[in-house]
Amino acid sequence: MKNSSKLVACCALLTWASASFSQMASAPLPMQRVSLAAQASVQVAQDLLTMSLSTTREGTDPQLVQTQLKNALDTALNLAKKEARPAQMTVRTGRFGLSPRYDRNGKITGWQGSTELVLEGQDFARISETAGKLNTLTVSGASFGLTQAQRQSAQAQAQAQAIALFRQRATEIAKAFDFKSYTLGEVSVNYDEGGPIFQPQMKAVRAMAVEDASVPVEAGMASVSVNVSGSVQLQ
Repeated sequence: MKNSSKLVACCALLTWASASFSQMASAPLPMQRVSLAAQASVQVAQDLLTMSLSTTREGTDPQLVQTQLKNALDTALNLAKKEARPAQMTVRTGRFGLSPRYDRNGKITGWQGSTELVLEGQDFARISETAGKLNTLTVSGASFGLTQAQRQSAQAQAQAQAIALFRQRATEIAKAFDFKSYTLGEVSVNYDEGGPIFQPQMKAVRAMAVEDASVPVEAGMASVSVNVSGSVQLQ
C-alpha cells in the first residue's frame, strides 16, 4: 500500500514537471528591448519683466529710520499703483527690514534698514517708465522670464518635436536590426525651463534711472527643452 502511494506521488510529480517544462518551452521568447532618448528645444521670446526698486536708510534712532523707509515706500507705492494694469504691470511690496549695527564691544551704534517695491508684467515700456518716476526708490535689479501661457506654448511645441524624434529613432533602430516595427515600453517626459535671463548691472541701471525718466530694458530669448526617454520592444 505504501509503495503504491509512493508510485502515485512520483507519477504526479513527473506529470507536473513535464507540464511545466512544456509551458516554458512553448512560451514566446521575450522581445528585444532597446533604450533610447530624444531632446527638442524651442527658442521663445521672454515676455515677462520683473523690476525691483529699493532704498536704504540709516541712523541712531530705529523709529526714525523705520519711518523714513515707510514714507519712501508709501510715496513710490501710491504712484506706482496709479500706473498698474492687470497683466501689463502689477505692483507688490518686497522686503522691509531693519537691523542694528554694532561696535567692537558689541554695543549698538546705529540702525540700518531697507525696503523694496516690485513691478512685474508684460508691458515693458510702462514698467520702465514707472520705475523712472519713482524718485524715492532706485532700481536694484531686473530680470526677464516667461509667462505661464508663453511657457506652456513653448513646452507643447518642444514636446511634439521630441516625441516625433523619439518615434523616428525607434523606427530607424528597428529597421537597422531587421525588425518590422516596435511597441512602446516605459517612457518618461521631462521639461527643462532654463535659459538666458537678462540681468542689468546695478550701477548702470541706477545711473540710467537718474539721467532719464525711463529705465531702458530689452528682452532676450529663452530656451525651453523637453527630453523624452524610455524603451521600445522590437517586433
